[in-house]
Amino acid sequence: MKKIPKINTNSYGWKWILLSVLIGGVLPLLIRLITGKFLWQLCVAGGLILAVFLCVFLMEMRQDFGKMPYYEKHLKEQFPFDPGKQEAVMKVSICTGEKVAGFRDLKDGHFTEVMLIRTQAEEERFKEIYGIPTLKNIY
Repeated sequence: MKKIPKINTNSYGWKWILLSVLIGGVLPLLIRLITGKFLWQLCVAGGLILAVFLCVFLMEMRQDFGKMPYYEKHLKEQFPFDPGKQEAVMKVSICTGEKVAGFRDLKDGHFTEVMLIRTQAEEERFKEIYGIPTLKNIY
């Protein structure tokens, strides 16, 4: 089941703001310049889109305040960890130094990527989510 992205994610909200500005500001201005008529209904529609976006955005921010970030809420369900069959490791690139936390199967060595690690805080967050004391680095 595909999850619908929340409005307050970085790659989603700007589309709604751009749509409201185009419908409520740019489109009426172009129609006025071309035909000489002013369509105030478009300004109202753009304003309503922007107002609804802001209301939903503020509700989502209030719900998320002080909680786990949205993209981490379902990590445990999407990537279950079985200590009997897997070990928690951090795959580190020897070329770029990029770090990816995940699980390596003890039987066949298959690595499942779970989370990109850019900072020490993200590494600690990964350990906290899965209840892991330490991560072994593999290259």
